[in-house]
Amino acid sequence: MIKYFAFIPNLLSIIRIGLVYPLLNNIYLLNYKVSLIIFVVASITDALDGYLARKLNWQSELGKILDPVADKLLLSGTIFVLWLSDLIPFYMFFILIARDVIILLGAAFQMTLTDSKAPYPNFLGKFTTIILIVYIAIILLASFLNQESNLVILEIFISSVAIFSLVTYAISWIKNVKSINE
Repeated sequence: MIKYFAFIPNLLSIIRIGLVYPLLNNIYLLNYKVSLIIFVVASITDALDGYLARKLNWQSELGKILDPVADKLLLSGTIFVLWLSDLIPFYMFFILIARDVIILLGAAFQMTLTDSKAPYPNFLGKFTTIILIVYIAIILLASFLNQESNLVILEIFISSVAIFSLVTYAISWIKNVKSINE
């Protein structure tokens, strides 16, 4: 009976995808109050769908695709528009977008070579997502309050964690490919 409720996490992921355009548009239009509200709601749907899928075992094959797609659209899209709006520096944009692109390519490469399903995110990947959500929320809040934000230390920390998480993914991919070749 519990499996009948697997549509709920999927619905939350679809809602998150649906919130991407209004979020990005409001950031672009400098409507930071609405942007912050939409971003917080989208982040809550992310946490809630993950909780329901894992803790209540409301998982589905569709959800394994929808959730990471929703996360990438939300976070990468937001990072892109924040950079276009001069709210984050280029190096943050570059590191975070490059990380996501490399992870997507690495996962596709691994799945092609090993005939495996999409790899699960590791702890550092999840941690990167959490600190990125906090970072974006701080930027939107500071912009809404019309406050200057100097987040260089946080940006260096997030960049370091993002790069380190990418390295751990790469090590995992290499191990998986080596195990197939042996």
